[in-house]
Amino acid sequence: MACTLNTGRKLPCKSAFGGIKTVWFGDFGGITGVTVDSTTKQVTTIAGTQPDWYQFDVKGNSSLETTVTSSRENGTTFYTQTLNLTLTFLEAKTQAELQEIAKARPYVCVEDYYGNQFLCGLENGMEFVSGTVVSGAAAGDLSGFTLVMEGQEELAPYFLDSGLIVSNAAQIAPN
Repeated sequence: MACTLNTGRKLPCKSAFGGIKTVWFGDFGGITGVTVDSTTKQVTTIAGTQPDWYQFDVKGNSSLETTVTSSRENGTTFYTQTLNLTLTFLEAKTQAELQEIAKARPYVCVEDYYGNQFLCGLENGMEFVSGTVVSGAAAGDLSGFTLVMEGQEELAPYFLDSGLIVSNAAQIAPN
């Protein structure tokens, strides 16, 4: 089978700004597929039953990284989607919710500072692989939670049209 290239890419301006600002978690199962616009390559509709989306707001020290693993010998390619999340301020309700996420295999939607939304774990869900609950030692240290979630998928996370993922549940107010 021939693999056909479609286009090239110009060098962009140096105006990028990294980081993520919002993460939504949704119970795995129910989404049966997506419709991808052939021009924009973004998901325009989600088929099946959408889960309730639980919104976590973040700032700094959180990221989404996708690693491509391709094997010439095996003829395989897959994408490891890794979410690194830092939640400041220790309190009981967040800890309890993170314990539930650790046992689950949710869908995860991540929004960056450009408003791009990425749907992770569409086929297999995302899994909690590590984390910490830390009080910090010095006054300027993190007092909060960190977690790392991973998902292995056949495709990279989908870009979503704006408005497809909407929080429909209350948020914890930690202060």
